[in-house]
Amino acid sequence: MIGHEWAISQLRKSLLNHRARHGYLIVGPESVGKETLARAFAMALNCLHKSEDKRPCGECSSCQRILSGNHPDILYSQQDSHTGALKVEEVRSFASKLALKPYEARHRVAILRNFDRAQPLAQDALLKTLEEPAPHSMLILLAEDIGRILPTITSRSQMIMLRPVPARAIALALRDEYGADESQSVLLAQLSGGRPGWAIRAAEQPELLNERAEGLEQLQTLLGENRAGRFAAAETLSKDKAVLLDRLELWQTFWRDVMLLAEASGIQAANVDKQDYLSALAGYLTPEEALKALKATRELISTLSSTNANARLALEVLLLDYPGL
Repeated sequence: MIGHEWAISQLRKSLLNHRARHGYLIVGPESVGKETLARAFAMALNCLHKSEDKRPCGECSSCQRILSGNHPDILYSQQDSHTGALKVEEVRSFASKLALKPYEARHRVAILRNFDRAQPLAQDALLKTLEEPAPHSMLILLAEDIGRILPTITSRSQMIMLRPVPARAIALALRDEYGADESQSVLLAQLSGGRPGWAIRAAEQPELLNERAEGLEQLQTLLGENRAGRFAAAETLSKDKAVLLDRLELWQTFWRDVMLLAEASGIQAANVDKQDYLSALAGYLTPEEALKALKATRELISTLSSTNANARLALEVLLLDYPGL
C-alpha cells in the first residue's frame, strides 16, 4: 500500500481484537488504492503465519494465491461489458456463494468492484447478506461515489473513505519500489492527482502518458471548435464507452485545475505540464464558467456509469455546455 496508513491501522486493530465486520464499504477516487486495500485485508484474514501481528506475511501459499488472483475463496465481481454496470444476476450469484462454507480458507471474501454503478435492484439483492451474514464470510464493496449507494447499504457496512495520497509519498514509492528516476517520479506523482494506481501504471506503461497527452490536446482543440466540430468529435468518442469514461475523468481534472486557478486558490494544478495553458484559460474564463464545465463533466460521468443513456447525445450536450474560445 502507498499511503492510507490510518486505514491500514484501523483494519489491523480490528483483526488483532477479533472485531472484524462482515461488511465493508471502501470509497475513494479511481486508482486511489481501494482494491489494493481490499486484497491486502483479505490476505490478512487468511494468512497462514503463526503470529497474528505478522499477517499478511505475503509469503505463505494463501497470500501468494490471493496476490495472483487464484485463491478459490476470494471472489471478484465482473461488470457488464457493454454498460459497465454491476448486474443484479452477478450480485445474487455472489450472495449465494458467500452463504457457502470456505473451501480451505478461514474466511470467504467477496470483493465487488464499482458498486456505485450497481442499479438499486442489484444493491437491494445484498441486503439479506449484510443483515444475516454467514459466519465465515466477508463482503467488501468498492465505490467512487457514495451518493449513488442506497442508505440501507451504507448503514449496514463499515465505511472507509480513502483520500488522494500526497504527491511526495507517491514519488518516494515510485523511486524506491518501482525503480523510476527522480524527475520521472516527481512528475508522475504530480500528474496522478493523488492516485497511486495511476502513477504506477504510468511508470510501467509509458503509453498511458501518450493517451493522457492526446486527451488533453483533444480538449484544447474542442474548445476552439464550432458546434459542427464538437458534434463530429462526440460521434467518434461515443463509440467506446470505457475509453470515453477514461477521457471524461481526465477532463474533470483539467476543469478542476482551471477553476482553482480562476479562483486564485494557491493549490497546485494536477496537470502541471499544462500550467501555462491552464493559467491563460483561467484568465479568460470566469470561475463560474469553469465550475459549470466541471459540474457538467462530473454529471456525465455519473450518468454514463449508472444508466443506459445514449452516450453520443449526452456527450453532445456536454460539449455544448463547454465554453468556446
